[in-house]
Amino acid sequence: MRGRREPQVTMLAFIDLESRVPADHPLRTIRRLADEALAALSSEFDRMYAEVGRPSIPPERLLKASLLIALYTVRSERAFCEELTYNLLFRWFLDMNLIEPSFDATTFTKNRQRLLANEVGQQLFDEVVAAAHEGGLLSDEHFTVDGTLIEAAASLKSFKPKAGDLPPTDGDPGNPSVDFHGEKRSNATHQSTTDPEARLLRKGKGKEARLVFMAHALMENRHGLLVDFQVTEATGTAERAMAPELLEEAKERYFRPRTVAGDKNYDTRDCVAAIRECGVTPHVAQNTSGRSSAIDGRTTRHPGYAVSQRLRKRVEEIFGWMKTVGGFRRTRFRGVDKTGLAGYLVATAYNLVRLARLVMQPDLAQAAA
Repeated sequence: MRGRREPQVTMLAFIDLESRVPADHPLRTIRRLADEALAALSSEFDRMYAEVGRPSIPPERLLKASLLIALYTVRSERAFCEELTYNLLFRWFLDMNLIEPSFDATTFTKNRQRLLANEVGQQLFDEVVAAAHEGGLLSDEHFTVDGTLIEAAASLKSFKPKAGDLPPTDGDPGNPSVDFHGEKRSNATHQSTTDPEARLLRKGKGKEARLVFMAHALMENRHGLLVDFQVTEATGTAERAMAPELLEEAKERYFRPRTVAGDKNYDTRDCVAAIRECGVTPHVAQNTSGRSSAIDGRTTRHPGYAVSQRLRKRVEEIFGWMKTVGGFRRTRFRGVDKTGLAGYLVATAYNLVRLARLVMQPDLAQAAA
């Protein structure tokens, strides 16, 4: 029988958010892991806020909201706050009831400086990595390092000379048409007026130059989890300069790096020597295009080198997820620090997705048996 629309709206309804979320929904595992990591930072949150005054939006809720923005590719914090008014799944994830109103988008802005000053983004990322390590899901010895460009929130029209005459425009102050024909532009002579910390760089030959930042990732090779993620200014040598630093920071924690894989960009004598000084064997791809490689047969003859070359490609999947799903292809913020905070939150969201799959696999296998 054909169903008919009921014009009479129910006056009273009881909705249990817990029952609306399926028992096998991956967000259940992600919420549990996120709550455990945030609980470990509770004392830090107590120190960040004053003991008197009007209660703020819980910092745990703001950080979990940032994770949802990355997990569900929400285009902005303002759009998220609008969607929070009617999205039951988001409210369940943030431990909000149906009556509680959504918070204002400026709450993110007002609390961002506090999160930066206390390095909360990095601490949350480290707590998730520590949980994965305690669960035996990380490789302590074999890693991959790589870098990628993150487009800055600045137009090339804002890349103007630091001193001297400005290029001619059509006089439109809102969106001028700028004539750069015949002008040589470089980071030494020009700077973005929108984001002075952004640098003009291109990824390779034939690629267009853009205002960008550089993101650096250190991935463990067993399950492809991130163990470190940092954002710096973009230079031609930033990737190679960061590789030894990432390895030294890993050694200061609970890792014992033995090998690190990388692409051909890391195949320089200075970079290979710096990695070896860290006590790590560089399993970087050989670059023999018109030159001799810094990696010789003493390294390539071992079976582990071939394994590292195969597994290092997983880091590109991480960058792909962060840029497409996580919305980190172009930063929404200005400056290295704010972009770095956003990068830590997107990297944390990626690790939570990977951990949820790894944690749920034994449960699914047991259920099938």
